Amino acid sequence: MDEREAALRQAHGHAVRWLASLSDRPVPARAPVDEIVRALGAELPDAPSTPADVVDLLATACEPGLTAFPSGRFYGFVIGGTEPAALAADWLVSAWDQNCVMRAVSPAYTAAEEIAGAWLLDLLGLPPDSAVGFTTGATMANFTCLAAARDTVLRRSGWNVARDGLVGGPPVRVVAGRDRHMSIDLALRYLGLGRPELVEADVQGRIDPGTLRRTLAAPGPSTGPGLGTGPTIVILQAGDIHSGAFDPFAETVRAAREADAWVHVDGAFGLWAAASPDRAHLTDGCAGADSWATDAHKTLNVPYDCGLAIVRDPAALRSAMGERGDYLIQHEHGDPVDKVPELSRRGRAFTVWAALRSLGRQGVADLVDRLCRHASAFAAGISAIEGATVLNDVVFTQVCAEFGDDERTDRVLARLLDEGAAWISGSTWHGRRVMRISVSNWSTTDEDVTHTLDAIRRASDGT
Repeated sequence: MDEREAALRQAHGHAVRWLASLSDRPVPARAPVDEIVRALGAELPDAPSTPADVVDLLATACEPGLTAFPSGRFYGFVIGGTEPAALAADWLVSAWDQNCVMRAVSPAYTAAEEIAGAWLLDLLGLPPDSAVGFTTGATMANFTCLAAARDTVLRRSGWNVARDGLVGGPPVRVVAGRDRHMSIDLALRYLGLGRPELVEADVQGRIDPGTLRRTLAAPGPSTGPGLGTGPTIVILQAGDIHSGAFDPFAETVRAAREADAWVHVDGAFGLWAAASPDRAHLTDGCAGADSWATDAHKTLNVPYDCGLAIVRDPAALRSAMGERGDYLIQHEHGDPVDKVPELSRRGRAFTVWAALRSLGRQGVADLVDRLCRHASAFAAGISAIEGATVLNDVVFTQVCAEFGDDERTDRVLARLLDEGAAWISGSTWHGRRVMRISVSNWSTTDEDVTHTLDAIRRASDGT
């Protein structure tokens, strides 16, 4: 056995043991950073070590400091687990070590990306000729889509941002809901567009179409009067991070169209509602937008990292993202590099293809429905706890609850994490401290929900 095979066998053994421990281990990490540093060794050794020994040290030293994100009882943030076929495919991605940039260099990857992209558009009910780029996550998917939006609305106004930059060009008006995700602001900052102009939202975080229409009809910052004055981008949301609510797309898209605005939808986890016949109504009208961003490592449960940037007009995406180099072997039909910011990147589409091929259309719908059913069970169970109140309409996978007041809510959260049976994060929503449950993992079972509700009750009784 050579050193590479020995190291891989060692890694396989540790990986299998880690996955087998998820049903019983405490979900929070059990060791702090400084303890892991001591175990790993802070000093770089002078002599080499065998690869198998290095893998063994890494796994053994780090295991106490790992949070069980893949556990069916992790509900913090919106973090899915890893569907089995996607996990195995990701191992192949590392072994194959493809730089998935050009059609001519890695035709296998390009084929997988094209197939997976077509399947995604079909499942999500989006225009079939749209371009799909595979990014690091939803933040960069938003960035990619909004870059195409920025360049297009400026080009319509006679300004070539690729050639001339932003200085001296027409101001771009960006309008978003007050409860948009912070990744929107981050992407806009990267693009030199600053913070968006905010539209009031209802208590669940949904933009009111009438308010949006009036906002777009009024003069914006640095613009003159008149409907849709200047290049304009409207950002909508499929799945509020706290409530899970969806903007009313049919009406809001129509209002944006009246202002001749580019419409972008941030659907990091909620866009997947379209894959379920029972939840697709939440996305009615969403397909009328110009671009969409989502994560495959959230609701679809492929390994980190994998975001999806989807743009109706492939030429707009290629114009914003395409790169040229004399040494590149570029194809007349386009290359994966034309759709994303990175020049060097791993084969994310392989894992998406594997997850979709393994689940099939019905399996994806069942996955979405199962996550939503668990969220409803959490809402019902928490509502039955004395002093607890569920604050949101549970329409998708998010549940927000409070336990009487901010101090008691934080005590319940602290006791829950100390016990370790589940990992649930706190947040502040509408000025109140809340327990925020995000049901995102394919492996979460009815028993996991029951076990977690029991832990929440114990934490509540102890406060």
